[in-house]
Amino acid sequence: MDFHLSPETEQWREQLVEFLRAEIPEGFEGDDDFFDNEEQAPFARQFMRKLGERTWLAPPWPKQYGGMGASALEQMVLNEELAYHRAPSGGRLFTIGITGPTVLVHGTDEQKARLLPEMASGEAWYCQGFSEPETGSDLASLATRAVRDGDDYVIQGQKIWTSNAHLADKMIVLARTDQEVQKHRGISAFILDMHAPGVTVQPVPNIAYRNDFNQVFFEDVRVPASDLLGGENNGWRVAMTVLDFERSNIAAISGARRTVADLVGWAKEEHGGVRPWDDLHVRNKLAGLYAEGEIGRLIAYRTAWLQSRGEVPNYEASIGKVWMAMYGIKVANAGVNLMGGYGQLAPGSKWAQLYGRVETSYLLAVSGPIAGGAGEIQRDIIATRGLGLPRG
Repeated sequence: MDFHLSPETEQWREQLVEFLRAEIPEGFEGDDDFFDNEEQAPFARQFMRKLGERTWLAPPWPKQYGGMGASALEQMVLNEELAYHRAPSGGRLFTIGITGPTVLVHGTDEQKARLLPEMASGEAWYCQGFSEPETGSDLASLATRAVRDGDDYVIQGQKIWTSNAHLADKMIVLARTDQEVQKHRGISAFILDMHAPGVTVQPVPNIAYRNDFNQVFFEDVRVPASDLLGGENNGWRVAMTVLDFERSNIAAISGARRTVADLVGWAKEEHGGVRPWDDLHVRNKLAGLYAEGEIGRLIAYRTAWLQSRGEVPNYEASIGKVWMAMYGIKVANAGVNLMGGYGQLAPGSKWAQLYGRVETSYLLAVSGPIAGGAGEIQRDIIATRGLGLPRG
């Protein structure tokens, strides 16, 4: 592919960066990943609406649905710059990055006209209901059930590790609709209202003392049949589309690249009478991380380029997923070691450097190879579908 973007796209990037510098307060403690905390949510919703008013939130979507009618390359530029400038997430990954594109592929005309504009305007935030307590990497063994009852489906079950469920308005959820067929074939996908009777959200605090994850319980939750996505028992195909879009996300790489840039700036300052940048080993380490970040960026660019050509990246997205996860760990480890005692201080400490982001990144990075599909599975996909190797 040609890694050079068009002059029009680069000009739009400049406008976007100017907007971000004006709208994001200096020192705003936005996250490098996909999450917003409850304190940030009001600002995040306002911020998302401002992007939506400019039709910038979903650039490749058709104009009739609130997009720019551009390509996946413009979406990639948006995700890259938002993450680099630590803009609030606003449920962006699960709404614009995952659910919206999946509705474009599998939704009916009525669903597209009803669901997409509220996503593109920033009004509706989504979460993703896939994993269950006994269903991790073997997603097809999920136990949540949906039974047809007149014009509705009635859903019973539980999901876990549901990012942003405590803030989301809606969920794209998988449930079993046929118990008699092979497990991959009896699954359906639905768009579920998180405020519907019978939906209960409970937090799952993580090691960084953040409420990013949740478990969600469904007790006789009624979902209109009009919110069945992709047809009954076709949910596995919908799920694979969702995961391909999720794994092609550039935001995590861009956020880690920003952290490297911040570490370079920190190392050039004097701390305790010592300037870390004067150490050759420090410079070499940071230079290596910078180079790895550029490699990850180009991997993500290739994935977006394939999407812009109407293709659905598969093993290419898995390559990006593996690289992104391992790069995040490397950057976090390097940051903690470089900053010494400062790197162990959490956000809120008066002595914390770089707003305590390094410590938070260190604690959260270990989950990178698991979230969105375990690294072992991604490597299997790369081996079999990318390299053509036989299944083990």
